[in-house]
Formats: sequence, structure tokens, C-alpha cells
Amino acid sequence: MAVKMRLTRMGDKKSPFYRIVITDSRNARDGAYIDKVGYYNPISQPAEIVIDEAKAKDWLAKGVQPTETVRNILVAKEILPKPTKLSPSKTKVRKKD
Repeated sequence: MAVKMRLTRMGDKKSPFYRIVITDSRNARDGAYIDKVGYYNPISQPAEIVIDEAKAKDWLAKGVQPTETVRNILVAKEILPKPTKLSPSKTKVRKKD
């Protein structure tokens, strides 16, 4: 079972907020989840981020893989260390002949 830490969308049309949840990666985006870790509200200025740090660290220690967006949120809240190396580019580099 691949367990992920990811966002699930809540809120009304055009005014979303997101819960940060632990779920099986095969579940639907807004499907059942194992545990709620926090929430993220991008509409408020500045964006509101609330995370239960103890829960997040516990799940990460158990091997849960955060999605890229959740990883950025965890780095912003200083729960995960900032990566020293940039992530690889997502485009293929063509060799010149």
C-alpha cells in the first residue's frame, strides 16, 4: 500500500481551501483518508497554513511520501529541511549532433 500526504479540496466553487491528509495513493482525491494533518487556505492574504507538526513528523518517520505541493508547504513551515539540490528539470534535453 502506497501511503501519501496530499491535499484534498474543500470549500465552495471559486473559493477553495485544502486539507492536508494521509491517504492511500489509489484513493480518489477527495475520497476517504486515514488521518488529517492540517489545512491550507490559499485565498486568505497571506495564505493560511496550519499543520499539526507532531503528526506530520510522525507520519514522515513512518515513510509517508508527500506530494510536491505538500513538500513545499512543509518546507515553508520548516518541518522538512530545504533541499540543497534543485530538483531535475521535467523536460528532456536534446543532444546536439
